[in-house]
Amino acid sequence: MHLRITHETLYDYTPAVETAQHVAYLQPLDTPCQTALGHRLQVSPTPAQITDSLDIYGNHRVFFSLQTPHTRLRVVAHSEVQTRAPEIARSSISWEALREHFRYHSGAAWSAAAEFSFASARAPRHEEFAAYARPSFGPGVSALTGARDLMKRIHTDFIYETASTEVNTPPLEALALRKGVCQDFAHIMLGCLRSLGLAARYVSGYLLTQPAPGQARLVGSDASHAWVSLFLPDLPGAQEGQGWYDLDPTNDRHGWGTPGEDYVTVATGRDYADISPIRGVIHGGGQHTLAVAVTVEPVEATQ
Repeated sequence: MHLRITHETLYDYTPAVETAQHVAYLQPLDTPCQTALGHRLQVSPTPAQITDSLDIYGNHRVFFSLQTPHTRLRVVAHSEVQTRAPEIARSSISWEALREHFRYHSGAAWSAAAEFSFASARAPRHEEFAAYARPSFGPGVSALTGARDLMKRIHTDFIYETASTEVNTPPLEALALRKGVCQDFAHIMLGCLRSLGLAARYVSGYLLTQPAPGQARLVGSDASHAWVSLFLPDLPGAQEGQGWYDLDPTNDRHGWGTPGEDYVTVATGRDYADISPIRGVIHGGGQHTLAVAVTVEPVEATQ
């Protein structure tokens, strides 16, 4: 599927910001199920400096600085990707064996995925997460089967409700509320998997949404999306870092390398704090408003 993504972020400041430095994660990755065809970033006002690099996880990261006073910041990312349906994944490793795979012992082979079995700022390990996860992970259950069941339970037990949480709502609070948005559901699932000793990472990206029958596609109506990847060492390509199985508890979708060809992966990290679309430090400015508009559309539909 050939998809075009436009992601616009608009900040309005009162009073003016004097100087600012920002980091953006807005460029889609190349993955086994996705090829990036093009990317262009527009920043207004024009930055005094702008550089791009890869972070420690291989994500595209752009740094830019603004050295003149401004009351508005507009960042627009234009991307095109070609996506492919995920392959069928077969994994039989039990969750107990997978837990032991990441447990340190003398002479153990190093695994880059082990880092994602530890707590992070927004996805801690906690007994409440473990307690919620355990019904999905009975004795001898495969890690893949247990993770799929956990994903389905979160999808069933939790209510998707915008404005029910904030961007910095602790995941334990969202667990207690049994409501939130995709970011909350991803952090809860990360906390559950990690609390059992499994390695899981946060994925940011986009999801193509279809309008209701007879309705036109609304420009800017889509949004950034988030889901989870579980590392399974018995998947093909795991030694080359491709043993990640994606699970989307918001939509009860899953697949090896992506939950489907209607998903676009932008970045992966320990949690949202690693790969938030835009973050920064400003000098000056007292209050601000933020508006974000995302449009994901098939290229064929616009020709």
